[in-house]
Amino acid sequence: MNHASHIITFPDPRSVSMSVRASAVVFADPRSLQLLSLIDRVAPSNANILIIGETGTGKELVARQVHLSSLRAGQPFLAINCGAFSETLFESELFGFEKGAFTGAITSKAGWFEAANGGTLFLDEIGDLPLPMQVKLLRVLQEGEVVRIGARKPVKVDVRLIAATNVDLEKAVAEGRFREDLYYRLKVVSLDLPILRERPRDIIPLARHFIHKYASRLDIAEPGISAQAERALLEYQWPGNIRELENVIHRALLVFHGKQIEAEDLHLLGPQIDRTPRDQPATPADLEDSFTRYLKGLFEEGKEGLFDHIVDHTINTAYEWEHLNQVRTARLLGISRNVLRTHLKRMQLID
Repeated sequence: MNHASHIITFPDPRSVSMSVRASAVVFADPRSLQLLSLIDRVAPSNANILIIGETGTGKELVARQVHLSSLRAGQPFLAINCGAFSETLFESELFGFEKGAFTGAITSKAGWFEAANGGTLFLDEIGDLPLPMQVKLLRVLQEGEVVRIGARKPVKVDVRLIAATNVDLEKAVAEGRFREDLYYRLKVVSLDLPILRERPRDIIPLARHFIHKYASRLDIAEPGISAQAERALLEYQWPGNIRELENVIHRALLVFHGKQIEAEDLHLLGPQIDRTPRDQPATPADLEDSFTRYLKGLFEEGKEGLFDHIVDHTINTAYEWEHLNQVRTARLLGISRNVLRTHLKRMQLID
């Protein structure tokens, strides 16, 4: 396979346009090509895989690449976010239930393991899985069978499990929040995704991909990127990884003039999260000044619906910060969970 600038996207990219997930991953940088080579080597096996990487680095896309490069290609691939469900709902969705198993169970329903039989099940944010569910998941991995809620007989399943996390699971194990036996059962193979600034040769190919994507959606001629804009993209730290790059390019296509995107069209004025040297901590005044400059950049842009944009960006960032945990996000923002869920549904971050 020729891996030069190899790119993978979702089957329906529009379905993740409002998500915190990366909608594309490029393998052009040497570190990315090394990762792709490792994927090619481990994909044909049935070994469980643990993908480790920050939010927005493309964990689900890497899981899809493993599936497509495996002997299970053509079979189901299901992706589930462990932080998006309550413990009770997660169990019924994961393992299924029989008719009459609980109030509202008017018909029987197969769970995700049964639905993914023969294929691959991707569990994102596995670190958010409650301990009781960790026990039941471990049992499925050990026995190769599931028991629906309300059933007595187990159902055999043949599923390859790929899990992903953006938290330190070893620390979670040490603190008693994650089962050590499940951790090692999941981590037969570990794929570490570098953050975007650590794979700089991916940045410009990704930027060009997003320019093509959004120019087509906006029905405009595809612009070029000036040398100064390319340099700005390469020098930026990208705390939001690929997803932030996509947002920056989308916004640039809405405001640029002429035949190419210039550095000022990128508006890379936001605060650099966790980039200040530890011996020179940012003061509240520094952060407030950075945030003010970011807002002024938006004011200059003259963006329509600016208030809603700021609210959405604030909620999106807080939701990501709390690893997609709704209770903690609501507490962080000082709003009720119902109010938060209303915003998340409007932003299409939850069903």
